[in-house]
Amino acid sequence: MYKSDIEIAQSVEMKPITEIAELAGVSADYLEHYGKYKAKIDLSLLNETERKDGKLVLVTAITPTPAGEGKTTTTIGLADGLKKIGKNVSVALREPSLGPVFGVKGGAAGGGYAQVVPMEDINLHFTGDFHAIGAANNLLAAMLDNHIYQGNALNIDPRRITWKRCVDMNDRQLRFVTDGLGGRVNGVPREDGYDITVASEIMAVLCLSSSITDLKERLSKIIVGYTYDEKPVTAGELNAHGAMTALLKDAIKPNLVQTLEGTPAFVHGGPFANIAHGCNSVIATKMAMKFSDYAITEAGFGADLGAEKFLDIKCRCADLKPSAVVVVATVRALKMHGGVPKTELGEENLEALVKGVPNLIRHVSNIKNVYKLPSVVAINKFPTDTEREVELIIEECKKIGINVVLSDVWAKGGDGGVDLAKEVVRLCEEENDFTFSYESDLTINEKIEAIVKKVYGGDGIKVEAKAQKEIDKLTALGFGNLPVCMAKTQYSFSDDPTKLGAPENFTVTVRNVKVSAGAGFIVVLTGEIMTMPGLPKVPAAEKIDVDENGKISGLF
Repeated sequence: MYKSDIEIAQSVEMKPITEIAELAGVSADYLEHYGKYKAKIDLSLLNETERKDGKLVLVTAITPTPAGEGKTTTTIGLADGLKKIGKNVSVALREPSLGPVFGVKGGAAGGGYAQVVPMEDINLHFTGDFHAIGAANNLLAAMLDNHIYQGNALNIDPRRITWKRCVDMNDRQLRFVTDGLGGRVNGVPREDGYDITVASEIMAVLCLSSSITDLKERLSKIIVGYTYDEKPVTAGELNAHGAMTALLKDAIKPNLVQTLEGTPAFVHGGPFANIAHGCNSVIATKMAMKFSDYAITEAGFGADLGAEKFLDIKCRCADLKPSAVVVVATVRALKMHGGVPKTELGEENLEALVKGVPNLIRHVSNIKNVYKLPSVVAINKFPTDTEREVELIIEECKKIGINVVLSDVWAKGGDGGVDLAKEVVRLCEEENDFTFSYESDLTINEKIEAIVKKVYGGDGIKVEAKAQKEIDKLTALGFGNLPVCMAKTQYSFSDDPTKLGAPENFTVTVRNVKVSAGAGFIVVLTGEIMTMPGLPKVPAAEKIDVDENGKISGLF
């Protein structure tokens, strides 16, 4: 009988956070305690430490399927595996959103014997970062509507407001609302809506900021809407950025926790992986690099979205150079890409695997040939995997010169990640010529086309008239040099979620674009991207409970 994730997490005795900080080389003087097992780290530590940066390792995955890939679990297990072989290592992860925790996906603290703890705290309120981001977001919304109500000196067109309110919860009822009703003293009536907090631009801004000063500067650049004569209006023009920064002064500090095996873990930030860049904060990543020889981190969704944005946006913005990339895959998910329904994934099916493996090969080829980085494939092991299925994947990857390592971290923790750890150490010693998939001086259209052709394997792009008009306007406003952040389905290399595997002969339709001026990228909308999810018919929240002693159950 398998233990649930939360049962495993609660069965392990955690070390006081001061011991974890000491292991990482972080002086207690820089710790701000949030109980016994979690702490924030003062930002001044980064500037006051002369230690040389460690190697940065990115963990990404194949195109996700309902069968699951185990990217976060592998990230944590790899870090524990490196610790097992005597390496000085830490892990940098995103914070989970309450929406998925209470919805269908569950939490994001790893799984099995490869988890970060305290799992309950990390998956719920943690240190209050997301609440602070929501408060800053909604302060800006309140000041914007108040400005219009108090005479509208900036000449803002209420029909052209782009800034939404947010809440960290899946609540479809709030997607479209009409507010300001009830008479003159209650505001100006207008159509409005809510995003989930992780979709707020403030989340992306916080995760790309390098300091409080940089944070304030980025917040001031956020565009909240347009005037009647189509000029952008910013948070700075509303004089909101100072107060917003005040709300975020603690949230910008990275959080320190631990894995089940006592490896230091920096868990901080978590932007939406569709409409933002889907990576933990730059500050947390740099902290992990500064205080370990190997910093293991991950990016959102499959490598076409997560790794692309990590490499083309985060690394460009923060001047980071990865040393190696791990691409996580499962036999089950690859069979699903080969056309096998979820109910039949436990049976050996080499024919389906042959059809599904090209998805993995394209991701790995991109890392090797587009970004020119050393990589390894980690097969996240399931009991139903057969030797012939695993051998098939190994043979296919050999053809393009990529090694495959079996990972059993879900069942065995760090012991199950030792082989992967040894391969990562080897890869980190290789020279690499890290390259972006496009250069900054290309036009917005050229950048989009470069991603579609080089990374997705498509033939090109089709830009709708509305989108081209917006591209022209943003270029005229001086935003043409920004990187592009692709908002598309995570379930396919194309913009059609039904095209599994490694589709060919397709074009990607650009339906609209918008600027996230504070974050510093252009969001390219290729389809209907939901920024406020809804709860499923049976929400995960129905199974979560707490007893009289405060012990939580039902989280996963």
